[in-house]
Amino acid sequence: MRVLVLCGICLLAACQPTLNWREIRVDSPSLILMLPCKPDRGSRPVSLAGRQVTMSMVGCEAGGTTFALAWTDLPAGLSGPEWIGHWKQATLANMRAAAPALEQPWTAPSLPQGLRVQAAGQRPDGAAIQGQAGYLARGGQVFQAVVYGDRLTADAVEPFFGGLKFP
Repeated sequence: MRVLVLCGICLLAACQPTLNWREIRVDSPSLILMLPCKPDRGSRPVSLAGRQVTMSMVGCEAGGTTFALAWTDLPAGLSGPEWIGHWKQATLANMRAAAPALEQPWTAPSLPQGLRVQAAGQRPDGAAIQGQAGYLARGGQVFQAVVYGDRLTADAVEPFFGGLKFP
């Protein structure tokens, strides 16, 4: 009987998808995104491009891949594209990527035009990491949607980037 129960538990565990996509609503700012796991949320002060800003974030980790959406208010005296440029450079530096492998405009329904970047770099322990990030500015705020993992696939990346929208 114990063997049957154990086999049943193993079969149920095997049926659980690694990426269990769900719609997440963020109230402030008002936006919707798709995440493959239950998100954590938080805010904290960070230094970016020599300025102190409050960064808010919602994200999770599933199947060894991290999915996150972060945002800050646009600092006084900077344009959206300028702030996006600083944030992109900080992201590349944090993942020890020399340069983006791909950089292109990011356009999607209900989103203002932004920038999408792909890069390969290193984790703090020296292991290889891949990253894809999308940046956009809207209504005095700047957003970064990012996915990090050992090996990124379209099944993991496209639902995340495609699911971001402003209602």
